[in-house]
Amino acid sequence: MIHNEEFQEEIGNNHIATSAVTPLRKDAFDISDDEKIERIKKDVESILTTLGMDLTDDSLKGTPYRVAKMFVKEIFGGLHPNKKPSSSTFENKYKYNEMLVEKNIVVYSTCEHHLLPIVGRAHVAYISNGTVVGLSKMNRIVDYFAKRPQVQERLNIQIVEELQKVLGTEDVACVIDAKHLCVNSRGIRDIESSTVTAEFGGKFKEEKTRREFLDYIKLDTQF
Repeated sequence: MIHNEEFQEEIGNNHIATSAVTPLRKDAFDISDDEKIERIKKDVESILTTLGMDLTDDSLKGTPYRVAKMFVKEIFGGLHPNKKPSSSTFENKYKYNEMLVEKNIVVYSTCEHHLLPIVGRAHVAYISNGTVVGLSKMNRIVDYFAKRPQVQERLNIQIVEELQKVLGTEDVACVIDAKHLCVNSRGIRDIESSTVTAEFGGKFKEEKTRREFLDYIKLDTQF
């Protein structure tokens, strides 16, 4: 019989996703960012002190605050719904009915199992049904959902579902190729491997359309 802690450890070590929705408590935004920074600062102080670090050293004095501010304002900023990018759409007046692909969107995220970086590239595509979105908005959507504790499969799903909602079409796809430092720097310490995940909607589930997309991004991966 596997104990609860062993089960949780197994999920984390094997990087298993448990939900396509970011697990947030209902009271996640009941306190301000400043309050969160102050609480996290104290927690970081406790962690470093427990590890035996001397927080009176000039190099470490500001570390708890810097880490807390980074968590709230930067690497986990995508948790807050108020920071979700607005995605203005436009009528496809020039009647471009082919696939639009944006390649090599930089992904900086954080593995929710070990809080270590995920670094890679996202390749996003859609087929317009009469509506288009600004190219920079695609980058911003990727960045927004990446800036939270994540699982790569979930990130794929969230990007696709958001663009489907914005564009009013199911014909959206996203492939992510990323390195996980929880694999590269700890555990097995495999610095060469990367993880490829994909989410295909609408016409992208069809072999011909999916193959066209993969040809565009030059990533010959079997799904």
